[in-house]
Amino acid sequence: MANKIFVNLPVQDLQKSMDFFRHLGFGFNMQFTNHAAACLVLGDNIFAMLLTHEHFAAFTKKPIADARQTTEVLIALDAESREAVDTMVRRAVEAGGTIYADPQDHGWMYGHSFADLDGHQWEIGFMDEAALKQMMNAQGAANAGELAAN
Repeated sequence: MANKIFVNLPVQDLQKSMDFFRHLGFGFNMQFTNHAAACLVLGDNIFAMLLTHEHFAAFTKKPIADARQTTEVLIALDAESREAVDTMVRRAVEAGGTIYADPQDHGWMYGHSFADLDGHQWEIGFMDEAALKQMMNAQGAANAGELAAN
């Protein structure tokens, strides 16, 4: 089983991308950061390697996708609250990102999405586990009632 995850993302301008994610409140592991790559710390064991196109191309034989034109990956991050979701999306827009989908509110789950400077799509969500449990208990009771009636 893996101990860490590293998502590699090609970026047009490494410094602008670093500034963008700093504005969102993220930091970088400077041990793995240089002129061609930056290690964005998303969590204790979750990282995104922001790589210049030239550096990214050294790892693949395929052409690099233009994330503004095609979807290569959806990056989903869990937030601590609904407010934290909205704050991160607001900061992304302030730093030059764009909103690419309206907020989704399912009661027990709330999410909102933005695209970064290179068009990579970031899904930020909050799951209210207490509300989810309550909903599942209610569904279970309703299903049990249907079974008893039959």
